[in-house]
Amino acid sequence: MTQNTNPVWFITGCSTGFGRELAKLVIERGWRAVVTARDRAKVADLTEGAADRVLALSLDVTEAGQITAAVGAAQDKFGRIDVLVNNAGYGYQSSIEEGEEAKIRAQFDANVFGLFALTRAVLPAMRAQKSGHILNITSVAGFVGFPASGYYAATKHAVEGFSDSLAAEVAPLGIRVTCIEPGPFRTDWAGRSLIQTPNAIPDYAGTAGTRLKATSEKSGTQAGDPVRASAAMIKVTEMDAPPRHLVLGAWGYDAVTTRLKQALAEIEAWRETSIAADYPEA
Repeated sequence: MTQNTNPVWFITGCSTGFGRELAKLVIERGWRAVVTARDRAKVADLTEGAADRVLALSLDVTEAGQITAAVGAAQDKFGRIDVLVNNAGYGYQSSIEEGEEAKIRAQFDANVFGLFALTRAVLPAMRAQKSGHILNITSVAGFVGFPASGYYAATKHAVEGFSDSLAAEVAPLGIRVTCIEPGPFRTDWAGRSLIQTPNAIPDYAGTAGTRLKATSEKSGTQAGDPVRASAAMIKVTEMDAPPRHLVLGAWGYDAVTTRLKQALAEIEAWRETSIAADYPEA
């Protein structure tokens, strides 16, 4: 549970989607918020009528100088950061073989290295407070690799592993870590935050090619409600024992639980081979 009754939220990627809906709910509750986007003009409206407790900033998480400036501005205005929401990022789809190096690296810069850098920048304030909650927005793709999403899934798997280690390090300091893992949600992700390399190799037409087409065709019809998802994120920060993972949406829940059960069954089936790899005397 965030210990401050008037917590300060620092949310990245607030121009649209989850970030914007979450920011709106936080502000409606009367809490303080730092709302960011690469273009401040796209989040400036969130300060209307609440400029004393809402700070809108430009922030590209791939720019170290902007991270330092944004965290400094938040501390100057509010003196603390209680909840960090690492939401900024985007999707890149292609078959593995057809992936483009520059696009792959750019996605990692935003989804992984930018998230790492911002987390490092906020941790000193949370350590000083002996409290805080970090919400890392990953994805069902942090557990399941789908065709055409290998590089996107790799970024989300990276954040999941990072979060495991982060949680182990900061739990004794009063800081909590939760990964938020959405399935398909009606956020226009495919229309505004997705880059694709079209499938041209016939051998991948039935796997990556099919999914590339389906992603765009299904946009706007997903079952997931970003407002309800945002309310769930807030709920997590108010709990005494928040979960390390929060999968959002029925489709996502089914996909993740099925994948984990399959993985456990496979690992257990190979138990003897695994154990036999040790020295006999061990």
